[in-house]
Amino acid sequence: MLKSHDRFFAVDGKRLVLVVDDEEINREMLGFMLSENYNVLFAENGKEALEIIREHVGVLSLVLLDLMMPEMDGFAVMEVMKQDPELKKIPYIVLTSEKAAEVRSLRAGAADFITKPFDQPEVILARIQKTIELSEDNNLIQITERDNLTGLFNREYFYQYAEQLDLHHPDRTMDAVSVDINHFHLINELYGWEYGDSVLKEIGARIRQVVGKAGGVAGRMDADMFLLYFPHSDDYTQLLEDFQKGLMKDKSKARIRMRMGVYPEVDKSTKIERRFDRAKLASDNIRNSYTSFIAYYDDKLREKELLSERLINDLERAIEERQFIVFYQPKYGITGDTPRLGSAEALIRWKHPELGMISPGIFIPLFEEKGLIQKVDRYVWKEAAEQVRRWKEKYGLTVPVSVNVSRVDIYAPDFVENFLNLMQENGLDPKSYYLEITESAYTEDAAQLLDMIRALRSAGFLVEMDDFGSGYSSLNMLSTLPIDILKLDMSFIRNMRSNQEKDIRILELMIDIARYLHVPVVAEGVETEEQMNQLKKLGCDMIQGYYFSKPVPAEEFEQFIREELEHNADN
Repeated sequence: MLKSHDRFFAVDGKRLVLVVDDEEINREMLGFMLSENYNVLFAENGKEALEIIREHVGVLSLVLLDLMMPEMDGFAVMEVMKQDPELKKIPYIVLTSEKAAEVRSLRAGAADFITKPFDQPEVILARIQKTIELSEDNNLIQITERDNLTGLFNREYFYQYAEQLDLHHPDRTMDAVSVDINHFHLINELYGWEYGDSVLKEIGARIRQVVGKAGGVAGRMDADMFLLYFPHSDDYTQLLEDFQKGLMKDKSKARIRMRMGVYPEVDKSTKIERRFDRAKLASDNIRNSYTSFIAYYDDKLREKELLSERLINDLERAIEERQFIVFYQPKYGITGDTPRLGSAEALIRWKHPELGMISPGIFIPLFEEKGLIQKVDRYVWKEAAEQVRRWKEKYGLTVPVSVNVSRVDIYAPDFVENFLNLMQENGLDPKSYYLEITESAYTEDAAQLLDMIRALRSAGFLVEMDDFGSGYSSLNMLSTLPIDILKLDMSFIRNMRSNQEKDIRILELMIDIARYLHVPVVAEGVETEEQMNQLKKLGCDMIQGYYFSKPVPAEEFEQFIREELEHNADN
């Protein structure tokens, strides 16, 4: 049992007790018994008692409550206290001389009872002390195990209580459910934390109500993530609608949408945390959907989960055994009469000894999510630098190569030093090594990012903004960003296929912005001669895409180097 009762003392070191009895002699007797150890308040009836209770709700430790009183009896007081979330935390002991009333009082929520007449002071004081201590211990447990904002269980206690449900109901079929609010961070940013907290409290209250009726447990994990452990249900549509109903009363505020992931009929041999990982996986699978709001963990998601685990476990071995292969896609300058090889982009592929070629679209997002992408990026950086050196030694020609820099890479303490070491080890000029940073990274932590980019450029590296135009946040600070190359988002080139005048005009504006800033433009995803000619007409400097070549291994890329050398020899 917890023994931190001192924190519940009143200001002068004594707990506060309310004596409620319509007979003055009873009030005086109890007051005399209690006055040495407690501060005592008095009320003559239930109505007066409730006024005093509400006035002292934060500091009142106990109510001694008579049953038979005028205006409002003790049972009516108990009913009011039971219905009020704050008042029901205060324990009460019933004062009675009727044996029949004792059982009814305990069922109504009384912590104990004291029999009239009050002829055993030591017993009365012992019962009062024990009741207060038990209540305070319970309050401490409540504070420890509950989330302050919503009143739901916190992470640790939620899992414990879920396990208790299984222990006491081993044959009951259960569902693990994850509930999230779509883009909750935007609600906080647009309308403030206070409004965001009010949304969470309202959802928490509805979840408590539903879970209580269903015989389950619920907890709040992170900012907007709730977990529920329920007896199995075949349909959660109505439940999600009930959670969401009324959340948009204020039409001037955000349109709040929730999503739910369900792992139905859980395998109870699986660890409790893992069950909810699966529910969360289902929920995350529809994170960006505008039409689906409930997703179920099924065999397809299970296969995806197993593959993800396999890839994570195999990462270290893959690096050691050089299973990762760096492919190179050429970039051609198109400002002259004939396209000329200008540089290449390093792109990673994974040739798994058992699973075969694994698409980067599978393992790169996974490693980014799990915080493992730095290991892959550094592998590519090293391989690319060594390849540029080998080509230089073999052909006497330096082919600049651009490598991707993830936003997590930027915050590494040796970020700049690592690239300088690579250049020194391979005898390369930093200008032969381009660093691609996606547009979205520029809006994460602009101050720190700018400091890093300035350090890179001061060391001689060229910095390329990748996927330019995919967002909007960088436009208002583009003129102040220290960048050397703009790489247009591939969607602009895809839109050219429709040959819509407005799409081409938008592309022209992007190129005009770069020209105004004296920054060369690279367009990727170019697949046809028509697209190349249109881009050349608009003033694009370089293009990359299947029109010239798909990404190829280093030995195949050498054909482009030889062709470039032949062109140089002819001219």
